[in-house]
Amino acid sequence: MGTWVGGRVGLQIAVLMALGTSGVAYFFSDRIALSAMRARPVSEVEQPTLYKIVRELSTEARQPMPRLYISPTAQPNAFATGRSPRRAAICVTWGLTRLLDERELRGVIGHELSHVYNRDILLSSVTAALATMITWVSYVAVFFGGSDDDEGPGFLGALLMMVLGPVAAGMVQMAISRTREFQADESAARLTGDPLALASALRKIEMGARRLPLPENSRLTSASHLMIANPFSGSGLGRMFSSHPPTSQRVARLERMAGYRR
Repeated sequence: MGTWVGGRVGLQIAVLMALGTSGVAYFFSDRIALSAMRARPVSEVEQPTLYKIVRELSTEARQPMPRLYISPTAQPNAFATGRSPRRAAICVTWGLTRLLDERELRGVIGHELSHVYNRDILLSSVTAALATMITWVSYVAVFFGGSDDDEGPGFLGALLMMVLGPVAAGMVQMAISRTREFQADESAARLTGDPLALASALRKIEMGARRLPLPENSRLTSASHLMIANPFSGSGLGRMFSSHPPTSQRVARLERMAGYRR
């Protein structure tokens, strides 16, 4: 009975932990991500082309214009954050503004605005809560899952649950994140009317990110899923479990939208 009570309490703690951490991520995602990338607000005088693109696309979508930021990072990348279109922020890196032409930049901004309009910050927060709950429930099952007449899952069973729980959680999070990236690509292509511009931008961004990968510290890792491309140098299993789908697949989908046939 005592173990069962401990398991029930442990499960409640798992749920509260998941809701608490995800709530913080949801309400403060913009501050966390912008701080991790050392971003600062950018004026229209500094980036007139960026402002023009964002204003035009926001007007086209009949949505408020988001706050604009620039990160001093040399790697070409971009991300959007914020709980709603009225609280949205878009950040581009210095490297992105140097690498892309206006047409390609328009495709990238369309992608980031699409994340905002599709409420992907809310969805990612819910997904993170689900992943956290799966991980914690697996730990609770290992440490509190036995009864007075049951010796529990045993060492091998406990080890498998502790390993497979987080892996399952990560796979759920990865699958949903990749689906949202595909959806943002499609929405951006429809918003801009130019899927090939985004396809071209994605190719350039991937090459730039590979040449100038970001360090995998905890602050950047927490913001990496927001970015248009994987900012790290991950290879092998790391790339397999990336929150971003392969660029080749994204480009192929955009080319099909444009009616391109290989």
